Order: sequence, then structure tokens, then C-alpha cells
Amino acid sequence: MSEVTKIAVVGAGHAGVEAALAAARTGQDTVLFTMSLESIANMPCNPSIGGTGKGHLVFEIDALGGEMGRVADLVTLQSRTLNLGKGAAVHSKRIQADRKLYHKLMKEVLENTPNLRLVQAEIVDIGVEEGKVCSVTTHLGEVWRCECAILCTGTYLDSRIFIGDVNYESGPDGFLAARGLSASLERLGLKLMRFKTGTPARVNRRSIDFSELERQDGEERIVPYSVLTDESFFDGLAQIPCHIVYTNAETHRVIRDNITRSAMYSGQIHGTGPRYCPSIEDKLVRFADKERHQLFVEPVGADTQEMYIQGFSTSLPVDVQREMLHSLKGFENAEIMRYAYAIEYDCIDPTQLYATLECKTVAGLYGAGQFNGTSGYEEAAAQGLLAGLNASLKLRGKEELILARSESYIGTLVDDLVTKGTNEPYRMMTSRSEYRLLLRQDNADARLTPKGYAAGLISEERYAAFLEKQKLVEEEIARLRSTHLSPEKCNPFLEKHGFSPVGSGVSLADLLRRPDLTYEMLAQIDEKRPNLPYRVVLTVEVTVKYEGYIKRQISEVQRHERLETRRLPEDLDYSTIRGLRLEAAQKLAKVRPATVGQASRISGVNPADISVLLIYLGLR
Repeated sequence: MSEVTKIAVVGAGHAGVEAALAAARTGQDTVLFTMSLESIANMPCNPSIGGTGKGHLVFEIDALGGEMGRVADLVTLQSRTLNLGKGAAVHSKRIQADRKLYHKLMKEVLENTPNLRLVQAEIVDIGVEEGKVCSVTTHLGEVWRCECAILCTGTYLDSRIFIGDVNYESGPDGFLAARGLSASLERLGLKLMRFKTGTPARVNRRSIDFSELERQDGEERIVPYSVLTDESFFDGLAQIPCHIVYTNAETHRVIRDNITRSAMYSGQIHGTGPRYCPSIEDKLVRFADKERHQLFVEPVGADTQEMYIQGFSTSLPVDVQREMLHSLKGFENAEIMRYAYAIEYDCIDPTQLYATLECKTVAGLYGAGQFNGTSGYEEAAAQGLLAGLNASLKLRGKEELILARSESYIGTLVDDLVTKGTNEPYRMMTSRSEYRLLLRQDNADARLTPKGYAAGLISEERYAAFLEKQKLVEEEIARLRSTHLSPEKCNPFLEKHGFSPVGSGVSLADLLRRPDLTYEMLAQIDEKRPNLPYRVVLTVEVTVKYEGYIKRQISEVQRHERLETRRLPEDLDYSTIRGLRLEAAQKLAKVRPATVGQASRISGVNPADISVLLIYLGLR
């Protein structure tokens, strides 16, 4: 039993979906394998897309030609932009998503994409000949010959569910665990790690007393994730409110009295959990001085009564879950529809991958998503897109795409993984980037759409629209700089709004740079203002307001480019370089960085070692 394809994608979660679409849309015959067609693009944890740092990734996925942002717009139940009280660099969009509709729409996209086949089957073995991927084998014994395989296994690899003292083999949401593939990967010499994550209980909306909770409404003006979504799409959308509730002394007593019954503290769980999304019992141990913890009550869908309690993840037994839930205000009579659980799973040490996400020791084998040690739908989708695109580029004989830290959060994410590795589920945050002001949500298209176009993921029509937007941005910035107003014209406006007056003529751009003075406010004295799309306005306003800081950061990028462009030979024997410390030589040999810049970010490699490398390269 043998079939043939170019690219085999293993797993149809958020990474697998983007990988398969990127490969198929760029002309490669692609097969997407999933253990269940019902688990495609599933959201087993929180029913949301975006958030701090994660929202940036969704905008970047869309800018490159990915699918997550477009479908997320279509399933939005509520939208909020986080961190609006801070600078534009950390403004992050987050939506509540209808999880079942997201699955439905993504499945439809996959089913109707040319060059793409969906197959429900478990992959149990990766075939390799002469150091290259040659096939994948299903649990039914069917062999699919292929030239590339992309592993997007999520939390399914040898996965095990934990609820109190009960544990059993299972994938998330009751789907089957993947058995056999971990052993196949170990036979190929790949190093696996054991990670853990978890999810809270789902509660019936009808059993919650919302009068006891704080209401949290969505924002009035919604900026879509995708440039393919018209700005007017959300006009009139009846957003579903979220709510806030807090743990209390009784909640904490229940948890502390039963903490030894948690699978996490009874010694059953050995995998490492996420630092930035801990279970509620872990929060109580780590933050023992806090009297309460904030929880968010979020809708799971428009046509279901299920509610998700963000921040209440646990592996405590079911009787304790009920008791601690009933201790919350408004939840005294709450009915649990799905119990919380923790899940352990296998993943790879990502330092075994190149920045293209291809395995260093097995040509044609790529990894993406939680298989690479990350957490989160957005991180997974970003890696899937990159892996699928690079597999396609490789088969087309084109240069693969490596994104720099200075041009994208996707580049930061991948560089962190393949250079530093991770000893816990990795989560993207804006604080991980040293170039935050350059990597804003509003300019993701300017940074990445030309790359998506060059790789074949952006259509001619969409690229023309992108160029038109960039033209509008440049023209409006030039107009603001060249339009000057006299003191007589602008001082009454400034004084009316509490700003200090000017003594001489001033440009609109200079006025806009004032803190708390917005582009919208300037309309009162800007008589020749063109009618521009809101997306254009956002980019114009931020670019003008932060111009000096942006120039400074660009200069910083240029200073570091010297190291990023100095390539290191793949076969370099670091042990032979005189003056290089033993620890540095060992770390460099393990990671095998592509550039001196990448080498400088490896833990255990110091500036003196980089100087030795530069001297060595200069003598070659």
C-alpha cells in the first residue's frame, strides 16, 4: 500500500493547517494527516486568538499570506486591544473566538484548497534514506512516499491526561494520543523532551450569577487582523461580553487543603509546565502572599452555553474542582460541563533545527508548533507557515526564508528556539524583542508582505493593494510635515485642549508629536485632510509620533547587521580555534549557528568569544 506526495504534514492543529496551506498554495502537492477530522484547528485551551505579543504574530502571519487572521476575523465574538495605556509598540489585539466555527471554517478552507488532500490517519513512522526524508507510514500500514515531512504534532505525542490521582493515555479534548511516532524519532537520533500544559473546567452559562461579576465589554472600533477583511466588516457587531471574577480566602483554603491531591504536586507529572500560564494551585504556591487572583469568564461560542474560566487551570480531582469553583462569587451553583485537566506530551529540543525549521540531521524533516517546545495557537501557526513555506521553497530550488529578529516577532520566536532552546513551553511576549518599536502590529504588512509576495503566497492583486496603502502612508506623512500653521491658527485649538501654545509657525507633524494629541483631534484645524482608511491613519500616527525613537532603533539594527551577515561555515570545527573557551566551543558545536550574530546569542558564549570568532574569520 503506497501513495506519493511532495510534502506530508503531520497534525492538523494551528501549525499543521498553516504549513499545509503554505505548501499547497505555492504549488506543492501536499497531504495533511490528522488523527481526527473533527480536531482540525481545534482550540482545546482558551477560546481566544491574540494577546500580548501573540496579536503581533497573527498580524505577521496575515502579512505573509497565512490564514489565521482572516478566519479569526470571521469568528470574532469580542475584540479588545490590550496595553492601550502604554506605547504603541506593545498594543496587542486579542479576540474571543467561536471555537467550533473556527474549526468549521478552517476545515472548509483546507477541503477546497488546490494541491491539498486531507487524510484521517495516524503517522507512526518517518522513513529516511541517505539522511533524507523519504516517507511517512500510517498506523494502517500505508506508506506515503514524500520529499519533505513537517511535524506539527501539538500535545498528542505519547500524551497523557492527569486529573487528581487519575491518569490515562489521551490527547487533548478526549482525542486519541499519538503512539509510536516518538519512538521513530528517537531511532532517528532526535532528542525529545517532556512538557506539560493544562486547561480549566468549562461551566454552563445558565448556572452563573453574572450580577456578582465585573463586566468587560469589547472595544468600539475594531481593526481586523487581516487586510483581506474590510474595515466595515465589524460595523454593528453585537459583541458578547466577558466577565471578571476573583479567587478569595475560601478558594485558597480549598486548594491548599487538597494540594497534595493535585497531579502536579503528588509526583505523577514529570513534564515541565508553562511559566506564564501556571495552574491555579501553582499560582498559590508561587505567589503565597497574594490574597486573590483575577479570573476571566469567557464565551466559548455563540451557540453554546459553555464558558471558559481563564486562569483557573488545574489538575486537582473533580470533587475539589467543584468545591473551589463554588467558592467563587457568582459560581455558588455553577455546573461543570467539562472537567479541568493537565496533559503531558513529547516535543523536540528545538536547537536541533535550523532557522528554516528544518532538522539539522535529517534533510527534509521540519518541525512546527508545540512539537518545537512552544505554547499557544499563534506561536504554532507562525511556525507552521514558515515551515510549510520553506519546505516548498526548498523543493522549488529557491532560497529558504529566514526572518531576522529585527524584522519580525516570528524571526524572534524562531531565533530564540533554535539558538537558545527552551526548558519550558515557550510563549511569545513583546518583552522578548529588542526591536519592539519597529515590530508593531500596524506595520506588519510593510515588514513582511514583500517577502510573502516573493515566496509566492501573496497574489498580484493583494500586492498591488499593499503598494497603494504604502503610497498613502508616505504621502500623508509628507503632507503632515509640509503643512504649516500659524500661531493664530493653531493656538486657540491648543489652548482649548489644554496644550501649551506655540510662538511661531509649526507643522502638523510637529503638533502630532505632542503627547496625548491625536491625529483625530488635529482634524479640527487640518482643513485639507484626505479621507484615509483607518489602517493608514494608524501607521501614519505612530510613525510620526515615534519618528525619533524609530530612527534610533533602525541605527541600532544597522550596527548589529555586521554580525548577522558574517556567515559561519556549517562544518567549522570550533575545538580547533585558538583562544576560544572550551564551554563556548562546546555550545557552538551543539547549536551550529549560521552567523556570528546568532552565535552571540547562545547562552555560554561571551563577547570575548565573539571577538575570537571574528579574528578567526578575518584570517581565513
